[in-house]
Amino acid sequence: MSIFSTLNTGTSALNAAQVAVSTTSQNIANVDNAYYTRQRVTLTASNAINTRGVSIGTGVNVTSIVRIHDEFVFSKLRDSSTTLAYDSYSKQILEEVAKKFPDLDESGLSQNIANYFSAWNDLATNATEGSQKIALVQLASTLTSNIQSSKDSLRSLQSTLNDQLKTSVDEINSIGQQMADLNKQINMVEAEEGNYANDLRDKRDQLELTLANLIGVSVSKSNISSNTMIDANMTDSGTTYNINIAGASFVDGTSFNPIVIDNSNNKSSFYSIYTELEDGKRYDLTEILSGGKVGAILDLRGRVISSSENGGYPQDGTIQKYIDSLDTLAQTLITETNNIYAQSAQERMQSPLLDLKSNTSLQNAYNNIQNGTFDVIVYNSAGEAVARKTITVNSSTTMGDDTFSTSILTQINTSTDDNNDNNGLNDVDDYFQATFLDDGTFALSPIGNNTGYTIALEDNGSNFPGAIGVSQFFTGTNASDISVATQYKKDPSSMQGYSAPIDGNNKVANAMVQLQYSTLSFYSQNGSSVKETLSGYYSALTTKIGSDASAAGSSYSTNSALYNSIYEQHQSVSGVNKDEELANLIKYQSSYSAAAKIITTIDQMLETLLGIKS
Repeated sequence: MSIFSTLNTGTSALNAAQVAVSTTSQNIANVDNAYYTRQRVTLTASNAINTRGVSIGTGVNVTSIVRIHDEFVFSKLRDSSTTLAYDSYSKQILEEVAKKFPDLDESGLSQNIANYFSAWNDLATNATEGSQKIALVQLASTLTSNIQSSKDSLRSLQSTLNDQLKTSVDEINSIGQQMADLNKQINMVEAEEGNYANDLRDKRDQLELTLANLIGVSVSKSNISSNTMIDANMTDSGTTYNINIAGASFVDGTSFNPIVIDNSNNKSSFYSIYTELEDGKRYDLTEILSGGKVGAILDLRGRVISSSENGGYPQDGTIQKYIDSLDTLAQTLITETNNIYAQSAQERMQSPLLDLKSNTSLQNAYNNIQNGTFDVIVYNSAGEAVARKTITVNSSTTMGDDTFSTSILTQINTSTDDNNDNNGLNDVDDYFQATFLDDGTFALSPIGNNTGYTIALEDNGSNFPGAIGVSQFFTGTNASDISVATQYKKDPSSMQGYSAPIDGNNKVANAMVQLQYSTLSFYSQNGSSVKETLSGYYSALTTKIGSDASAAGSSYSTNSALYNSIYEQHQSVSGVNKDEELANLIKYQSSYSAAAKIITTIDQMLETLLGIKS
């Protein structure tokens, strides 16, 4: 063992201390970097020299610089990030929705509904009072306008979510490409044994957490192992790396398969999400994606989309359900109001253009037409009912086809002795005729020169008059287009609060007042129904909106606490502890000084040796 070998031992110690100080400095520099994983220098003794039974050490080797990473804890952090991001976004949107439905004492649709029925109550005291008719039309217009505005607001928010879905998917694909590129770089760096691409792996972990905030992912890594000589935690040391989204391959090592977002086949412009194979075949992922911001958007906006259903808008989703409830509220208000208003005698009645064929079952075309009857009543100029005919509606009733059931036209137009007086000339069909034109217009028109006679419909559970709209106070079919009939907006005095056209008759106005207290059937698009009052149904909707927002807030609070706990656990393993690193810095500085002292000592020994020779 020569003195020069001892000098090499000191030099190796000096180099090791220098690398340790450099690594510690890197840790301290990144103390505030949330995505940085602290690093540690691993050292091993150099091979000893064995001579004459004596083993003499030759110094120290820096074998590697490893990062302190626990894959088990990191995977929990990734999953918790996905859940928290979902709750955070859901909470934000649902609280925004709740603000649109304040339902305060003097504002909101509840107050609009109350004001509307109060106006009918005022009219009931004098069914011909012009000023009260003007006030009623104004309050009815306010109610319908606010219903439209509420739906427009929800639809606008839903469309914004749809736009954000596109932005989020674009970001997901950008991250996927970056991760595939990073995998390529990691493979190149770690191709030489002993090299660790620590900073590149940190960047990949950062992208992985960012991706997890956007969408739930499944990550597969090779060589998850533990080396207690270096670090007892389970760490990923291999180069195999795969990410699946909803079971579809997204990143496979250095390969990247983007997910596709498309709305070209949907007239609502709402997007669906696909995975696309190499042969161009697509598989729809929209209904199975979960977690993160994208999962929240889909659950809020809706996932099930068909261009032939619901105008291309979603058939599910939290906000869509609110919209559907508003539509159901509006439809019921229109139908029930027009059911009553059809009792007001008119010189003739005519529906708007109906999307209906002569041979279409009425119950197939309208979800709120039910088995029941309605009466056709003819009044003379004195307000006396001179003829009455009962029309039956069942599951196979159509406007004009008698194949399976007697049609509406046949029942009204057939000559029958409605008055049971053996007189065939004073029945409904002798005064009015029902027609259904090819353009979808249903009408009840006077026959010949019969003047002074008016006609009315009185419903008995069928909902036919209100659903068809033969005499409309409200026009439209849902919350998008509900409105007061144009003729009453232009001339409020032309509206009527009576049934028979005589002074003192306020039957229709009284029935309208009673409507606010009546338990009604609210029919949803899926065929289900609930029984409630108008105010009760709207109150249930606002309660549901409030409870959904509250539940989202509670879930966020719970999962935020869980995330913080897991994040602290992750930081305790991989985060930089400044005090610990400063202590290490002092330790390695002392080692460096000691190594330098070895070299100084050897230098002095060499001088002494050279001095002896001279």
